[in-house]
Amino acid sequence: MERRGAERVLLIGADGMLGRAWETFLDSRDIPHDAVARNRTAPNALDLGDPRAIECVVRRGYRWVVNCAAYTAVDAAESDEEGAIQVNGEAVGDLARSAAKHGATLIHYSTDYVFNGNARTPYAVNAPLEPVNAYGRSKALGEVYVRNASEHNLVIRTSWVYAPWGNNFVLTMRRLLRSQSQICVVDDQRGRPTSVFTLVDATWALMQHGANGTYHVADAGTCTWCEFAQEIGRIEGATCRVLPCTTHQFPRPAKRPAYSVLDTSSTEAVVGTLPDWHYALRRVLDQCSAQDI
Repeated sequence: MERRGAERVLLIGADGMLGRAWETFLDSRDIPHDAVARNRTAPNALDLGDPRAIECVVRRGYRWVVNCAAYTAVDAAESDEEGAIQVNGEAVGDLARSAAKHGATLIHYSTDYVFNGNARTPYAVNAPLEPVNAYGRSKALGEVYVRNASEHNLVIRTSWVYAPWGNNFVLTMRRLLRSQSQICVVDDQRGRPTSVFTLVDATWALMQHGANGTYHVADAGTCTWCEFAQEIGRIEGATCRVLPCTTHQFPRPAKRPAYSVLDTSSTEAVVGTLPDWHYALRRVLDQCSAQDI
């Protein structure tokens, strides 16, 4: 019992897409944990704008604090950068300092959007941070706070995350492919899709190895958003045509990096080879079918 108690996890943002995957993972392995939600209407909600509330939740007895809470509305952040900074920056700093005070390791998730997108080879973990939008700036600030709080914390950058639940590209495309005869999808932005299952499994493996610092986690291989959508259609047997378009043809409030491929070599040196994105996608779509989503 003493060993199990030493592994106790505090899960922040359990009501989100990644938080749900984490809680399922912890429950399935009978790993002791407590979970709090970001949604203020939930009975176990944590107000991320209240440093005192964060200090009360992050108390002694936890080995790890896993932060899945985030402001993820990339376009909305352009007109609400203050809100994005509060959740992705200031609150993360409060979490990091509280975790350090109580001897816990903070596991914090960041994004490929902290880079400028001008590279032609995968971004190394120590590449300069040059975000091109408000969301990226807020996440970059969170990274700085985590590193300043303790050298024992773990920052995990990831990209294009999706799950069999929540709001994400895969579920949106799946719905459109079933209801439309033709769709256009951006074909000049390249990255690495990441299933929540890969993300949680790799994070846990890094935690078990005592990793700290910054690591990248994403499924193996690269694609454009259009290629990603076409593969969804192929697996689903959809008759809808998926046609390429440019970013210029599909303007959004927030600028997106044209190339945001993450170099995961340092992660794979610790946890082993990460799954190919085609395989990971099929796993999620199979679960969608099983749940009749």
